[in-house]
Amino acid sequence: MITVHHLSSSRSQRIIWLLEELGLKYQVKRYERLPSMLAPPELKQIHPLGKSPVITDGDMTVAESGAIVEYLVNEYGNGRLIPPPSAKQDRLKYTYWMHFSEGSAMLPVVMYLLFTKAPDSAPFFIRPLVRYIFGTVLNSFVKPSLKRQAQYMEGDLNKTQWFAGNEFTAADVEMSFPIEAMAERPGLSQYPKLLAYLDAIHARPAYKRALESGGEYHLLS
Repeated sequence: MITVHHLSSSRSQRIIWLLEELGLKYQVKRYERLPSMLAPPELKQIHPLGKSPVITDGDMTVAESGAIVEYLVNEYGNGRLIPPPSAKQDRLKYTYWMHFSEGSAMLPVVMYLLFTKAPDSAPFFIRPLVRYIFGTVLNSFVKPSLKRQAQYMEGDLNKTQWFAGNEFTAADVEMSFPIEAMAERPGLSQYPKLLAYLDAIHARPAYKRALESGGEYHLLS
């Protein structure tokens, strides 16, 4: 049986969701974050980097969100949740958004979180200077980058219902995390297509079952 080594409020929630979409049997082994918000050392017993998501399937251990998604779709999908090879344009978009989700999309999201929270951890006497420096980077690079990303994704969803065409695919599972994170901080109120997209994925029965299975899910807290 597939085991999802699930770190609370993390990307591994997507893997549980994908397993529900595929109707596969699995079990969840939970790991709670340390007060520092880092993963506990027990995860290093599963994978040397000690990060989540990671799954075990028999004698196979697969880490990294995109690699896990590709493994599950290729191994168990039977052609589901991926455009057929004959739909070349949709298949190319599928590959593109699968890589975009953890590449271009996540960098400014992580930087936004870091640059908004880190100043509070700085020593009191240098905190104003740290806030000034981090605020400069936020306003000159991170926020403009997030805006470009949101505009780009909004424009794509103006063309098709889902990211790889008009059928839901595993690329949408991958894209959910950065969009959910952006919805929390800095917000997506100016992007109706992205908000409608979130409503659509949150309404999926498999998504709801995944929340029940994975437990509480709080992004950027």
